[in-house]
Amino acid sequence: MNLTLFDLDGTLIPKDSDHAFGEFLVERGWADGGTFRQRNDAFYEDYLAGRLDMAAYVDFATTPWRRRSPAELAQASADFVAQVVRPMLPAAALALVQRHRQAGDLLAIVTATNDFVTRPIAALLGIDTLIATELERDAHGRVTGAIRGVPAFREGKIVRVQQWLREQGRQLEDFGCSTFYSDSINDLPLLERVRCAVATNPGPALARIAHERGWPVLNLFP
Repeated sequence: MNLTLFDLDGTLIPKDSDHAFGEFLVERGWADGGTFRQRNDAFYEDYLAGRLDMAAYVDFATTPWRRRSPAELAQASADFVAQVVRPMLPAAALALVQRHRQAGDLLAIVTATNDFVTRPIAALLGIDTLIATELERDAHGRVTGAIRGVPAFREGKIVRVQQWLREQGRQLEDFGCSTFYSDSINDLPLLERVRCAVATNPGPALARIAHERGWPVLNLFP
């Protein structure tokens, strides 16, 4: 069996789902259109530049919705996937996932975006295993604004993948081929750990490294 890991934002979908969910909340009236959008954009720029404070971002990004009722949250999540994610899902990304599934690979999405936003997207893609930044919840199941455990960000992606594999009695070296698809320079640590790194719709920094190291480059959307 081979192991295939996918980043999500900018890799399988053309937008950053966390940032897009923030825009969705503004349109829904759950967040202020001026202040929230400005800070959301600033955090996104920090992410692209590789300097994101993940804890600060999670606290900020969950503030508009974490006190909403479970019914409101379920509806918002369903609407976000139907109205924003599904229309932008590239056929080429679905075909790539399906090709690895038919090959019998062990599949997982490994994303820095939180599990509330990304779990329904993983389901839409038909990938059962989601390794995402997990949100801490209180005794009543409400999101607190903090991160539970190690965020799936930068070197944390390696930690989380290793934890997941250990739960199955496996490790990265057990697979004949381990592949990671990603667009982001933030994912360089995990890209360097797998046997096959695929720069997928890469940003300029990752495209340069891919060229220098002879990594394949794949473009799933314009």
